[in-house]
This record gives sequence, C-alpha cells and structure tokens, in this order.
Amino acid sequence: MSFSTQSVSDDTLVVHVGETLDFRNADTFKETVHPPIDAGKHQFILDFSDTDVLDSSGLGAIFSLYRRVAAHDGTVVFANTSEPVRVVVELTRTYKVFPQYDSVEAAQAELT
Repeated sequence: MSFSTQSVSDDTLVVHVGETLDFRNADTFKETVHPPIDAGKHQFILDFSDTDVLDSSGLGAIFSLYRRVAAHDGTVVFANTSEPVRVVVELTRTYKVFPQYDSVEAAQAELT
C-alpha cells in the first residue's frame, strides 16, 4: 500500500496512487505528498489507473493536499480515473474541485 511519485517538472509531481487510498493508508499518502510541497512542488497529478478503492479517509487526504497546495496557488488534478474512483468522484461531486484527465500526459499538457 505504498505510493510512488515521479517528478515531471520543477513544480509538478505525479503520484501513482496504487490499488487503494483509504483509512488504512491515508496517513501514508499525506506523508508522501506533503514534503514535496515544501520542496517547491505545487502541481500534483494523481494517477488512479490501478485504484480499486477510494473511501472518505482517502478523499480527506486528497483535500488535505489540496489545501496545502492552494496556499501556493497550486493545483491537484486526477488522471486515469478507474471506474471505482469515478463512482466516488461522481457521488461526492469532487469533480467540481479536481479536474479529470484521461491520462497523465493530458494532465501534464494542461498544467504547463
């Protein structure tokens, strides 16, 4: 249940969420994404291509990231949203806060 990251520019980080972002690993997610903010990363692309589970704790961790980067005029976007994630995004209307892209590359192109 770890998260991998990939720096794609001086201020942009791709976070590969993996199979789950839920109550079991929401704190680990925060520990993964918060330090890069202090290092100057303010654009985050969350890659949900392999994600089967996203719960309220996971959404809370994403909103925590959002609040931190918003203070630096940053952005959090979703890419490759799997069907289970898409359902949660629709039910919670978080699509109004987090733009959705079909791929990491499409998100990168939009952020540059």
